Amino acid sequence: MLYSVWFLLLIITFLFGIHRLRTGLFELSGNQAERWLKKLAGTPFSGMLFGTAMTALLQSSSAVMVITVGLVSAKMLTFAQSIGIILGTNIGTTFTLEMLTFHLSELILPFLGAGAVLIFFGNKRLKSAGHILFGLSLVFAAMRGFEVLAIPLSKTAFVQHLFSVLNTHAMSAFFLGILLSAAIQSSTVTIGMAMGFLGSGVFPLETGIAIMLGANIGTCITGLLASIGAGEEARLTAFTHVWLNIGGALIFLPFLHLLADGCRALSSTPEQQLAHASLLFNLISSLAVLPFSENFGRFIVTFHGKK
Repeated sequence: MLYSVWFLLLIITFLFGIHRLRTGLFELSGNQAERWLKKLAGTPFSGMLFGTAMTALLQSSSAVMVITVGLVSAKMLTFAQSIGIILGTNIGTTFTLEMLTFHLSELILPFLGAGAVLIFFGNKRLKSAGHILFGLSLVFAAMRGFEVLAIPLSKTAFVQHLFSVLNTHAMSAFFLGILLSAAIQSSTVTIGMAMGFLGSGVFPLETGIAIMLGANIGTCITGLLASIGAGEEARLTAFTHVWLNIGGALIFLPFLHLLADGCRALSSTPEQQLAHASLLFNLISSLAVLPFSENFGRFIVTFHGKK
């Protein structure tokens, strides 16, 4: 029971830290994100580049998806223009995971103290910097907490049974990733938790990758919710994100071991291996669809458009 309470507190800390980090970054960018997306999404390639940049800047694919759905709903962007942005959001969201692989535990307290002080400044830039530092400190603290908690938690009967199922059946880990990501509306937090457990050696990289593939699908719930009542093109934009991640996951699932072996060759650190797997999955999926973005758009219209 005590472990469950600590686990829940760590999830809340992680979520709050990510929220503070995104708040600071979004306040620094002001309304530029919407203006840039509107201006620079003329072609699928340029849309992908700026979707990647905006997602990396705001540290949230969900935020960029909500902005994109809003712009399509307001008829400032067309559905066709949104496809490139969606391809970019999947790539940009991996930057957060790569950042989390750096072990910066010694900076938690300095960042926390500096952030707490700067938040009370009247200057907007200093205040935003305070939110960023404060959020980073909480995120790194939660990641460290997951690693420490993973070992005693893995010795409980329920978690041992759960991990035995996940390690034996990749599809179970895949569906767990979908459910967790949809419930907390953040693939970053779900994969971050998996990285913490992976770093403690409680399950293999293949299980972590299966969770990551599922988390990429579960996070699509945010865009779907934002598209409710927003018009047909906004709804098609949300479904594009869903099908991109479902299609990519179904193609990659049979090759979990190959992807895992490739990532082990790239890094000796389990957390980095999972972060690299997420980057490779999203990069390959987006680049594979990019040349056929018009056909992909037609498929979405045919499948989900008005009959």
